[in-house]
Amino acid sequence: MHHSENHLRTRPIAMGHLRAFEAVARHLNFRAAAEELSLTQSAVSRQIQAMEEEVGVPLFLRHTRAVELTGAGAQLLRTVLPSLESLDSTVRLIRRSAGRRSVTISTWASFASMWLIPRLEDFQSAHPDIDIRIDASDVPVDMETADIDVALRYARPVQVPAGAVRLFGEQLAPVASPWLLKSGHVIKNGSDLVHFGLIEASDSHRTQNLEWLTWRRWLDTHNFKTLEPKRWLYFNYAHQIAQAALTGQGLALARMPLVADSLASGDLVEILPHMRLDSPMVYWLIVGPRSAARPEIVAFCTWLQAQAALTRVAIGDVPA
Repeated sequence: MHHSENHLRTRPIAMGHLRAFEAVARHLNFRAAAEELSLTQSAVSRQIQAMEEEVGVPLFLRHTRAVELTGAGAQLLRTVLPSLESLDSTVRLIRRSAGRRSVTISTWASFASMWLIPRLEDFQSAHPDIDIRIDASDVPVDMETADIDVALRYARPVQVPAGAVRLFGEQLAPVASPWLLKSGHVIKNGSDLVHFGLIEASDSHRTQNLEWLTWRRWLDTHNFKTLEPKRWLYFNYAHQIAQAALTGQGLALARMPLVADSLASGDLVEILPHMRLDSPMVYWLIVGPRSAARPEIVAFCTWLQAQAALTRVAIGDVPA
C-alpha cells in the first residue's frame, strides 16, 4: 500500500473498524474474528482493508494460513485495547445503573464531610433503593445545564437564586478540645486567649465572605484589639480547622452548624458561650429545575430539611 502524505486520511477511524481490528489482532485469524463479531469473513476483511486505507499503512501481513501484525498494527493495538476496555467498562456501568433512582448533590468538601455524610446513613436506611452521588467542589454549578439535582450552598441571602430554601443560619463560637482546656490555663474571659494558639482559615483575608470567620474580627468586636495569641495556625478548609481543634492544637473559631455534633458528643467544648458572633452567611438548599418533580429528589429534600430542623434546634437558630 503506497500513499503520499497528501493521500493520508485525517477523519476519525470508524468504531466498527476498531472492533474488527482488535478482534483480528487478538485471534490473528480472520475467520475466528468474524465468528466472534457475528459477521462474515469477507465483511471483516473489508473492514480491515478500509481501516488500512484510513490509516495509510498496512496493519497486518497476510500469510496463507494466518496473519500477523505489522509494526504499525502493533503500535495501534497498544492504544486500541485500553480504549475499548475503558469504553466497554463505562457502558457496563451505565447499563447497570439504567432504571435506578439516584440523587446527585453538589456541595463543598467541608460541609459534605462535617454535616452531610455523617447523616446520610439515616437517609439510605429509609431509602435503600436510591443511589447518592456527591460532587464536592467550591465552584458553583449552573443548575440549568449541569448534571446536578441538588446544590447545597453557603452564601448571603442576596447571592442565591429565587426558590432557594434556607436550611440554617450561622453563628461563630470559640471551641476547644476538653483535654486542652485541662492542660493549664483557665479561660474565664477573652483576655485568657493569649495563652493559646488560635486556628483559622488561611485565606480568610482574601475573600469578603470569609472575613466574618476571622479571629481578628471576633477579637475586635469584643474589644480585644491588641491581643496576640501564643501562636497562629492556619488551614484552608473548615474540616481541617475542626480537626486541629479536636486534636488539641489550639482554639478554633468554629461555624456552629458544622461542629454541633462534636459539641453534642463532648469532643469539643464551646468556650465563652455568651460571646458568640453572628454571621451573615446562610446554608441553602437549591433544587435543579429539571429534577424537582422526581420522587427521589422530593424524598431527599424532605429528609434534608428535617435534618436541618434538628441542626437549627441544636445551635439555637431562630431566624427573624
